[in-house]
Amino acid sequence: MRCRRKRTRSVLLLGLPLFLVVLSAVTDRQFTTAAEKQAKARLTLHSRSRVETAAGSGLFRTVAKTLNWDPKKTAIVVCDMWDLHHCLNATRRGAEMAPRMNRVLKEARSRGVTIIHAPSRCMEFYKGHPGRKRAMTIPRALNMPQDIGSWCYVIPSEEQGKYPIDQTDGGEDDDLLEHRQWAAKLTALGRNPLKPWKRQTDLLAIEEGDFISDDGHEIWSVLELHNIQNVILAGVHTNMCVLGRPFGLRNMAKNGKNVVLMRDMTDTMYNPQRAPYVSHFTGTDLIVEHIEKWVCPSITSVDLLGGRPFRFKNDSRPHLVIVTAEREYQTDQSLPPFAVSHLGGDFKISHVFANPQDRNDLPGIEILDEADVALISVRRRVLPPQQMVVIRRFVETGKPLVGIRTASHAFSLRSKEPPSGYAAWETFDPDVIGGHYVGHHGHGQQTSLRIADGLENHPILTGVETASFVGNGSLYLSKPLGESAMPLLIGSIPGKPAEPVAWTHIRKDSGRTFYTSLGHIDDFRQPVFRRLLMNGIYWAAGLKPPDLLPRGADVKAVTASKSE
Repeated sequence: MRCRRKRTRSVLLLGLPLFLVVLSAVTDRQFTTAAEKQAKARLTLHSRSRVETAAGSGLFRTVAKTLNWDPKKTAIVVCDMWDLHHCLNATRRGAEMAPRMNRVLKEARSRGVTIIHAPSRCMEFYKGHPGRKRAMTIPRALNMPQDIGSWCYVIPSEEQGKYPIDQTDGGEDDDLLEHRQWAAKLTALGRNPLKPWKRQTDLLAIEEGDFISDDGHEIWSVLELHNIQNVILAGVHTNMCVLGRPFGLRNMAKNGKNVVLMRDMTDTMYNPQRAPYVSHFTGTDLIVEHIEKWVCPSITSVDLLGGRPFRFKNDSRPHLVIVTAEREYQTDQSLPPFAVSHLGGDFKISHVFANPQDRNDLPGIEILDEADVALISVRRRVLPPQQMVVIRRFVETGKPLVGIRTASHAFSLRSKEPPSGYAAWETFDPDVIGGHYVGHHGHGQQTSLRIADGLENHPILTGVETASFVGNGSLYLSKPLGESAMPLLIGSIPGKPAEPVAWTHIRKDSGRTFYTSLGHIDDFRQPVFRRLLMNGIYWAAGLKPPDLLPRGADVKAVTASKSE
């Protein structure tokens, strides 16, 4: 009671009637609620693009950027989410993805985003639909781009890169027997088995206020009439329709719209039996990377729905993050093609490269938080504390790690104090690698290799024949290994004691490590070394190494010139 009388007396002393104070408080709450609603309605999108680490390097780092878009000036275009497709697997994946996409559209619609349904060649089905009539009656825009009504196969920026997959067979990835049965079923349904679509899938709701069109002129006019500058593309298939349709990514980008791809709400027409002979889902990843490099950024449905990005149920690939920051052995040139050709069938692959302007910076290292396994090829770098925390956190959670060559002294300055504002990890070698690197023998002599006694049947040594296998870099001095390290390969040069050059290590955090001191650019030119490294990555990830090399493993593995 005392407190209440004191507050009342304070109000009276201010000379304001109590009812005005209460009214003011209610009004403040209303204003706050309105402001909160407005803030929630705005679209906060976390975009990802890729830029070259240096002009002409061919190496790309991811760049994250937060976009704050006005929903009233934003549209989502749903591309070709048909009811049926001539590819049975494509039909299945579309049906699997559609429920989450419908939730995306519902949430976006509630915030004021314009929804445009674009099931190409299905307009006859919708001829009496209000959404179709609405699109047809929109006045033609006065600033109509000259080619907005045509398919766009490439834009100038793309000519700087190489298209990553072979889709010349149409991209069907069906089992042949299933495909024949599916074609027969489509025929029995009265559908053309080559073009069976008649409408958009009914798993996506078309609500009042939505538009239906597959015409570039109409869709551009809708955007202009509503002053829409921001466009989100979702749907299928990214490498074909989503990129190339008149309303697709290329035309939106080159004609000045702020356009992004919703990368987890899409699929690709890609057959793993075509180059680069990777899994269907890796094929999609490669197309998304191509888009992020040369066309536009991407986002995920998480920005609207929260949670985790959508992932197809058959996409069980572990996520491998390859961290490269060394200048001696050109692993920034050897590892990317190796990863695609040897690991693209079973792993999702991401790369982190050093900042060429600042050797002690690994932009994008935060992706390690999403990784299932890491490959480290780093030499004597210290990092900003927040980046080192990411690496330590990855290790401390017990996740598997693979190291090659200079990873044994990845974060060491030979016990020197790091510069102010940077952190070292001097004990990374004994803690994580399981070794005791103290230097190396001189350059110039090849290292002879043999399998450690009794380890011939170790899974990492599957298909590893040492008869003609040599180490091309200097032999590292790595003894003594940790108690839980098990040598697999032993290397020697004339007149010097033998040294372990490949081993496994079970860390104190129970995580698996595979390490090899091999990794010279010329080592990658040996199929047997690539086999060893592939096996080590599979083993670390808890997978059985394949008995046969992937079909793409016979491609040229490195492009860099010889250099030490």
